[in-house]
Amino acid sequence: MSTAITEGSVSGAPATKTPSSSESSASILSPTSEELVRRVRELQPLLARNAPQGEQDRRVAEEAIVALADAGIFKLTQPKRYGGYESSVRTQLDVFSAVAEADGGTAWVVTLINQCNWMAALFPERAQDDVWAENPGARVSGVVSPTSQSVKVDGGYLVTGRWFYNSGSWHADWAVLGFPVVNAAGETLDHGLALIPRTDLGFEETWYVAGMRSSGSNCLIAKDVFVPDHRIISAPKAWLGEVATEHTEETLYRTAFTPLLALGVAAPQLGMGRKVLEIVSTKAATKPLTFTFYPTQADSAVFRHQIAEAAMLLDTAEFHLYRSADAIDTAAREGTFPDELIRSRARADAGWAVENVTKAINLLLFAHGAASFAENNVIQRMWRDSAVAGRHAYIVPAVSLEMYGTALLARDGQITPML
Repeated sequence: MSTAITEGSVSGAPATKTPSSSESSASILSPTSEELVRRVRELQPLLARNAPQGEQDRRVAEEAIVALADAGIFKLTQPKRYGGYESSVRTQLDVFSAVAEADGGTAWVVTLINQCNWMAALFPERAQDDVWAENPGARVSGVVSPTSQSVKVDGGYLVTGRWFYNSGSWHADWAVLGFPVVNAAGETLDHGLALIPRTDLGFEETWYVAGMRSSGSNCLIAKDVFVPDHRIISAPKAWLGEVATEHTEETLYRTAFTPLLALGVAAPQLGMGRKVLEIVSTKAATKPLTFTFYPTQADSAVFRHQIAEAAMLLDTAEFHLYRSADAIDTAAREGTFPDELIRSRARADAGWAVENVTKAINLLLFAHGAASFAENNVIQRMWRDSAVAGRHAYIVPAVSLEMYGTALLARDGQITPML
C-alpha cells in the first residue's frame, strides 16, 4: 500500500514548509487515496467509540476532531500553498465514505468542512491568506443560500442574516455564506458568496433532528458585519467555472462546482451502507432466523438473496458516484469545463446513488430483523443518519433526474442554475 505523504509532513501532520504564492505547488506530493483511507481506517475505532457521545451532544466529540485534524483529513481540499493536499474528487469520495463506515455524523462534518475549504480556495489569494496564512489549520463551514440582506458601503458590504443548517458549525474558524449583492439603491445584482471569520458571527443552536445529530448543523447569525470586496465572489459565475483565484494552474479549483458538492455529500451514504451490510452479514452466521427451522440466517436462501441484492445496490451506487467523479476530475485535469449534460448527469448520479443506498439499507434492516432498531445497535443510527442526509437538496433523486432529463432532451429552461 502506498505511503506517499505531503512534503515536510509526518504521519499526517501539517507541512512544516508552506510554499510562497509564487512557488509552484505542482511538485509537492500529496497523500495518495490509499494512504488517506489507511489513516481513516486506523481512526475508525476511535470515531465509532465517540459516535454515541457525538449524537447526544449534537456535535462531533473533540477527541475525534483532533484525531482527524492530526491525520490531515481536513486538508483534502486546501491548497498545497498552505500545506493542503488538493485531493481529487475521487479521493474525496474514498475518504468521506471511509469515515462514514465509523460514523455518519462525523463523515458529514468532514465532508462539508472539506467542501467549504474548497470554496474558500476559489476566492482571490488575498482572501485565502486571510483564512490560512497565519493559521494553516483553519477550517471553513458554510451555507450557499443567500438568506440575508446587504448594504453597499465603501470597500465592501454590510451583511445581516441567518444561515441555517451550517454543518460543522462547532468546528470551523471561518464561514462562506450566501448573500445578495446589491447596488447603492439596494437593487439585487448578483448572488454573492462571502468569507466571514467565525468570530464576527453569532450562533444559535437549532439542530434538533432525528438523524445526523452530531453534524452540528446550527444557525450562524450576522448583524451589519462588514465584508471587504476581496472576500466576495459571484456564486453564479463560480457555478459556471469562473472563479477568482489567481492560481489557475491548481487543478482542483478548476473542478465543476455543483457536481463536486453533490457527489461529495452522497459519499457518506456509501460508507454507511457498506457498514450496515458488513454488520448484517457478520451476524448472520450466528443469528437465528426467527420462527423458522433455519439455525442461522446464513442458512436461508431467502436471506442470502437479500444480502446479494443489497450488495448489488451498493455496487450500483458506487459505480454512479465514481463515474461522475472520474468525469469531472478528468475535465479539471485537462483544463476544460464539463458541459451541461455531464454536470446534470453528475447530479443525477449522486441522487441515484443515494436512492440505491437507501434501498440497500432498508432491505438489510428487513433481513436483520427488529433487532436493528435497538438503541444499542449501530444499525439504527446509521439508518437515521442516512435517512436525514439523503434528503439534502443537492441529492434529492427525483429533482436530480429532472435536471438530467432536461439536459438529455436539450430543452431550454433548466430548472436550476446550480449545475
